[in-house]
This record gives sequence, structure tokens and C-alpha cells, in this order.
Amino acid sequence: MTPRLIVALLAPLSFSACSLDSASQGSGYLSHYEKRQVQRASTDPGAALPDDVSYWAGDGVKGSPQITIDLSQQKAFFYKDSTLVGVSRISTGKEGHDTPAGTYKITQKNKNHRSNLYGIIEDKTTGQVVNDDADSRVDKVPPGCKFVGAPMWNFMRFNGGVGMHTGYLPGYNASHGCVRMPDHMAKKFFEHSKVGTPVIVER
Repeated sequence: MTPRLIVALLAPLSFSACSLDSASQGSGYLSHYEKRQVQRASTDPGAALPDDVSYWAGDGVKGSPQITIDLSQQKAFFYKDSTLVGVSRISTGKEGHDTPAGTYKITQKNKNHRSNLYGIIEDKTTGQVVNDDADSRVDKVPPGCKFVGAPMWNFMRFNGGVGMHTGYLPGYNASHGCVRMPDHMAKKFFEHSKVGTPVIVER
């Protein structure tokens, strides 16, 4: 029996009736998220890999920004004109949610973005997480619960719903198509990019 089926069967016994409300505006989800990342880092060998790749040297450099994402290397490269000023370790789309190769441009920047598709379902009263891998298109929200979109801080959209943002990097392709980065690198890429910045995704 799958975890989702178990949750579905137990939900009517566990929660009082109430209507679905919008994603939390507070930090409740993020606190659960951070705890899960710490736990995963201690149990997932890939999560413990040191980041000896990422660096930034572009604060004093002038020039037009351009970002190249290398899917095979799982790295993102930031250029100002032709000068490489930053490299970031990344995690791109897992099998079935591949990050599409191509040439794009940044179409939106949102420092405090949340996903409207992926996140968690939590009890509205206690904050207990009942589904930590929820898809709002598929998973029903039990009475007494709410869907909270996954935090995608420093989000930069470049292809439909696909963008770059702060995220968990387990050491392999793990996203739903987006390009996850360490927070300190996502902040730098966000700060030094603008709407219209070219983004080249290569295999």
C-alpha cells in the first residue's frame, strides 16, 4: 500500500471539516522543509557531497549577463560579456521531468516565489505534514488541511514553468524540470540578471 493511499484512507479519521485555503504566507512550510533537508543530508549519500564547484567573482565586473546551463555537467555558468564570473553546482530535471535544452531568455524574476503545483499538504491547526511531496493537480487536500507551495526563492523563469531558484541539491538530477542552485549562488545569479538575460541550456 502506497504512502499516498494510506494518507487518503486515514484522512477522514484525522481531520475536522473545513475549506481549502491558499498557500501559507508564513514560514511554517520552510521550517518543515529545512528539517527534511537536514534529515536527508544525514541519510542520503548524495546530499553529503561537498560543494567544491560553486564560486562567484562578478561583483566588480561590467558587461551584459548571459547564463549557460550544462545538463551533463550539472553546472551553471554566469558570464558578463565573454568573461566567466561565476559557476554554480545545480540539480536539474529528473527522468520524466527533463529540463529542456534550448536558447531562452529570462521572462520573470520573483525573489519570494512559491510553486503553485508542487509542495506539501499540512494540517491547518497543528502544522503537521501529511504529504511532503504533493502535486496540486493530483493530490486531494483532506478536510482540515491546506496545500503549501514549495519555496522557490530567487526564482527566474525562462521557459514556461521552468526557471532557476534556490533548492535542495542531492548530487543528482532531482527536480520537476527547474534548475536548483545553492542559496548563495541563486542570490548572486538573481542579483546580476535582468529580464531578457539570455539563458542557454545545453546537453
